[in-house]
Amino acid sequence: MREKEAVKQVFTKSEDAYITSSTHSTGSDLLLMKKWLKPESDMLVLDIATGGGHVAKHLSPYVKSIFATDLTKSMLEHTSDHLQSFQNIHFIIADAENLPFIDATFDIVTCRIAAHHFPHPETFIHEVQRVLKPKGKFLFIDNVASENGSLDKFVNRLEKRRDYSHVRSHKISEWKKFLQSFNIEQEMIRKKTLPFEEWVNRTLDDVQDQTDVENLLLHATGEIQDYFEVKTENNKVQSFAIDEWMVLCTK
Repeated sequence: MREKEAVKQVFTKSEDAYITSSTHSTGSDLLLMKKWLKPESDMLVLDIATGGGHVAKHLSPYVKSIFATDLTKSMLEHTSDHLQSFQNIHFIIADAENLPFIDATFDIVTCRIAAHHFPHPETFIHEVQRVLKPKGKFLFIDNVASENGSLDKFVNRLEKRRDYSHVRSHKISEWKKFLQSFNIEQEMIRKKTLPFEEWVNRTLDDVQDQTDVENLLLHATGEIQDYFEVKTENNKVQSFAIDEWMVLCTK
């Protein structure tokens, strides 16, 4: 599938950047995971689209085993090398929409800042439901779009221009439809500030491409600049903020 090949290309090129990324390696959501999930020492965890392995790394000390999966082989190899001291993390190449596990295997499934790359989110959610044990927990975190149509259109245009493997940041209302088979126990939405230079350099090398993305923010309407908290200095974007949704569900 074309979208999945694009994901492999982007993440192969940027494998180290996703390990060191301040957006991915830090955040209040990582600190909240243990409190929300209440992991136990006999639990099996599946981390879907692990990327730089930040979720697996944070949960590793509290559970029996974590299976960290990713579509991109080189990304997974790089993360495996980086986390080799965490001996209860097992790395497996896997498609989020076609998981290589039998039904009702895991006590916890996590997926953080990845699902906007998935072409068929409803298939992904069906797979999560399938591999979770009865009463299992699913912790989902991703960038989301506003319910406002123009803001939704802008953030997805911006993300696609900066990263051609981006499929769509969905609205929370859309995700709740995908999650109808789950019980939502807890949720939180927050503004996530992105340092512009680090964010744009993670996927784009060409200076003109970077400038084109920056101009989308610089020339946006006042409403859009206010909503996304665009901060500039000497007509250069320093940072902006997007919406992120964290939700805990049970099967």
